Amino acid sequence: MQKNVAKIALIGNPNAGKSSVFNQLTGLQQKVGNFTGVTVDKKTGFSQLDKNTKASLIDLPGTYSLYPNSADEKIVLDILLDKNNKDFPELILYILDASQIERHCLLLTQLIDLKFKVVVAINMIDVAEKNHIKIDSKQFEKTFGVPAIPINARSGDNFDLLKKTLAEQLNTPADLKIFYPIENEILNEIRAVIPNEDTYRSWLIFQHSKQVHFISTEQRLDLNNLKTKHQFNSITEQFDEILDRYNAFTPDLPKIIQRQLNSSNTFTDKLDNILTHKFWGVLIFFALMLLVFQAMFNWSTIPMDFIDAQFTRMAGNIANNMPDNLLTRLLTEGIIPGIGGIVIFVPQIFLLFLIISILEEVGYMSRAVYLFDSLMQRFGLNGRSIVALISGGACAIPAIMSTRTISNPKERLITILITPFISCSARIPIYALLIAFVVPSTVVFGFLNLQALVFMGMYLLGVIAALGSAYILHKILKTTDTSFLSLDLPEYKIPYWKNVLMEVSNKVQAFVFGAGKVIIVISILLWFAASYGPNLANKKIQFAQEAAQMNLSEQESSEYIASKTLENSYVGIAGRVIEPIIKPIGFDWKIGIAIITSFAAREVFIGTMSTLYSIGEDAGESTIREKLGKQINPETKQRVFTVATSLSLLVFYAFALQCMSTMAVVYRETKTWKYPIYQFIGMGLFAYIASFIVYHLFK
Repeated sequence: MQKNVAKIALIGNPNAGKSSVFNQLTGLQQKVGNFTGVTVDKKTGFSQLDKNTKASLIDLPGTYSLYPNSADEKIVLDILLDKNNKDFPELILYILDASQIERHCLLLTQLIDLKFKVVVAINMIDVAEKNHIKIDSKQFEKTFGVPAIPINARSGDNFDLLKKTLAEQLNTPADLKIFYPIENEILNEIRAVIPNEDTYRSWLIFQHSKQVHFISTEQRLDLNNLKTKHQFNSITEQFDEILDRYNAFTPDLPKIIQRQLNSSNTFTDKLDNILTHKFWGVLIFFALMLLVFQAMFNWSTIPMDFIDAQFTRMAGNIANNMPDNLLTRLLTEGIIPGIGGIVIFVPQIFLLFLIISILEEVGYMSRAVYLFDSLMQRFGLNGRSIVALISGGACAIPAIMSTRTISNPKERLITILITPFISCSARIPIYALLIAFVVPSTVVFGFLNLQALVFMGMYLLGVIAALGSAYILHKILKTTDTSFLSLDLPEYKIPYWKNVLMEVSNKVQAFVFGAGKVIIVISILLWFAASYGPNLANKKIQFAQEAAQMNLSEQESSEYIASKTLENSYVGIAGRVIEPIIKPIGFDWKIGIAIITSFAAREVFIGTMSTLYSIGEDAGESTIREKLGKQINPETKQRVFTVATSLSLLVFYAFALQCMSTMAVVYRETKTWKYPIYQFIGMGLFAYIASFIVYHLFK
């Protein structure tokens, strides 16, 4: 009979390959949520270790030690110190990089001293062997007193043995080996304040008394008084502990690690000479970014056209084969156009996430951090800020959460405030549609799509705005904190495609289903609001009479009635109220309604426009792009999406903070509404002024 599900935590330094191990152990039996009280992603999953043992696995953020320098690392500390935390593990699976064993063993000894049951997975053993490094796992077990299994998370080698060992260790008492025997005069006083705790656990709680949340106010006050009484210097104690730990295991490392001397540089060293070069490295980085945009426009054309045509055909089939009633019109004029306006852009979203995931998997993104650190410093940022800015190309929410790795509070705050300027994937549908109205799909330089170049230009526009804002904020915000960058540059490796595809799948699903829920609701509400209005039934009769008096053709009469009906609906009335505000930047009331609804999610803009322009039209008559492209402004008699209006709208969405979710996560990360409100107002005014200038320049 199967026992209760055991809790196992995956812990390790950044870039140790935890995600690969997690994916191998859990497969598709995983989900992404949030840690309690914070917005950081928490990946959990299940693994059948043997026929009697099933385990619940949690992939904790990467950390170098239990003395955290970032918010991510603090999460690990909180979970491991608080025995009442719902994520407190029964066993720890510690992942270390076989090529970086010296650095990765510090955290391991801390976990052992906390009296956890630990199983070590020595990962990337294949990469170590290529670099002429051999690991003696038996000697490792003898030195650290824990089971050590050499694995290759990419190929799944030795995972059967790893699962078997995990199952066995769940029923084995923890080893009592101690790497850092604490000999401090105040230890007994600490134990009196925090009774019933292991020595090292109470020592860590004492050191982190200001930030651990699970002790009482009285205990925190007593511990802080002890620090004052004994003039306790936490930094000095941490430094001494680290030295003592290294002294405890370093003498045995030559028995564990056998290196064959090789006079030539490794493949990684040779590649880094180019990819981290001050000139060639930057050039290659921008070439890779251009590849992303080229792929999004050229490679996605066929599937996008196919999806667009299928939704058009679907609406037409429903209209032709179902009775003309409320449900049919809701489907053909509301739900299908709204959802189709998002699904059409899935190929572009897929390609964006695919290329970024591959760059992350091969080890390039860490080089980008290193490459741009000196540049970021000039704007008051940190090299790690580039991760947030690049991630912002996918979504501002995880990008802002990724700033938790920035230890300097000022640099972290500036990065949070400027990240929404980076064009996220939700803007892709808007950019793709509007650029098609402004720029012809022609080839330049023999191989580059002109629309792709303009698309990249929109991203560069956001980057310029972000860096300019960062420079201003750097001058305004004052701090005495010093800044430094510390990170591992992992070995280059061939992408583990299972990791890549799972990451892309998760991101695309989050985009489609996350936005889809909002789009369906808004599409339904919009359709009702656009189909009904005060005394609209009687007004329709009047509109029909007016059309008859004007001697319009059947098609012209139908278009006239549909246009007047929409103007007198609840949506039309609301749109007319805001139209005077947005008219100076080239927007009509329909665009205004779409801007308001897109505050729920930027990608809703296209769905809203598609829904509004579908009201009263024959379903299946034209694709979404054709439908929007042929709209005529009744006042100017010009197309709605002229060059001036399209450029103005492009600039508006490049700069405006049109995302309530982003505002929410900024609040969660800064613990105040002050900054998201400043962001919304400041970015909104900047977007309006920029759009006003662009519209009148090209009008």
